Amino acid sequence: MKLFGWKSAGRAFVRPARSHVPLTRGFGSWLGVGEWPRSYEAQLREGYLSNAVAQRAVRLVAEGVASVPLRASTPEAAALIAATSGGQSLLETLAAHILLHGNGYVHLLRSPDGMLAELYALRPERVSVEADPRGWPIGFRYRVGEAVSRFASDEMIHIRTHHPLDDHYGLGCLGAASGAIAIHNGSARWNKALLDNAARPSGALVHEAAEALTSDQFERLRDELSRSFSGQDNAGRPMLLEGGLDWKPMGFSPSDMEFQKTKEAAAREIAIAFGVPPMLLGIPGDATFSNYQEANRAFFRLTVLPLATKVMADLAHWLSGFAGEAVDLKPDLDQVPALASERDQQWARVSAAEFLTVAEKRMLLGLPKLAEDE
Repeated sequence: MKLFGWKSAGRAFVRPARSHVPLTRGFGSWLGVGEWPRSYEAQLREGYLSNAVAQRAVRLVAEGVASVPLRASTPEAAALIAATSGGQSLLETLAAHILLHGNGYVHLLRSPDGMLAELYALRPERVSVEADPRGWPIGFRYRVGEAVSRFASDEMIHIRTHHPLDDHYGLGCLGAASGAIAIHNGSARWNKALLDNAARPSGALVHEAAEALTSDQFERLRDELSRSFSGQDNAGRPMLLEGGLDWKPMGFSPSDMEFQKTKEAAAREIAIAFGVPPMLLGIPGDATFSNYQEANRAFFRLTVLPLATKVMADLAHWLSGFAGEAVDLKPDLDQVPALASERDQQWARVSAAEFLTVAEKRMLLGLPKLAEDE
């Protein structure tokens, strides 16, 4: 039985059907009802643009991926990856898109002679996949307002994370962090409102007059309390009471309710969602790592390097089709400053191994072979 040598045309007939995804899909609709943002744009504004912890976490990962030294098999491929296109750094932009949205799209721009000239990352929320009747992608659509551009499958590189419920789109970290971000932002607004209103706690409004309140008076007071003295924007707002009414504080003070601890716990959850050790973000109360250097090394090993390796491998796969030969792109681990201590330990172990020859030691360390006269 022949396992290899299938032609591309024949492979399509044996592929299993995939679920067809509409061109316009709801992002994060699984979050349910409530005050958490449901669409990707709303999550981005609330969770990234307005939250210092999430923004710093994403920038740490994206800038870390962009700073990883690149080892390329051809200088042309290295130049394409390192070039700044339209003011954007390709690797940094792709890493941020994949973290937040779960998908990265790279438009392959050609020169007039048909050669590959530039790689440009498109905003993922504007791109949708076009599928055939069996659900396999055959193209992409890029929508900006009313303008729609269509790209063939060989004009776009699609890099995505694994989504267990979607055959076409990846799963970003922003949706998973939305709950913690909402708590973090809500705690900040609540504390700000308390400070603006003298930080007075809530309580009960007691009617001490002999006569009971009429139904109209009760409804008016309840509506006024709900409208003017409830919610995070009115937290601690002083009340003007009429005759026969008394205010009895019953709530906890801000220190008793431990808003600061709740906010720090939400910040740690946000950092975990994006794969950043809380120690690197200056979040107190985290003693997972013994020191900053250990946390930084774990950050590169567990978050930055896996993402950089995935992005570079996908780019190399697509560039190989244009170059007509295999293109190899991978991080140069020997040049990563965060892994310097690991390299020192490896060199010490290999150098101390007396049962290895000089040639074997150089091979284990990734060094080129010596010439015969050396």
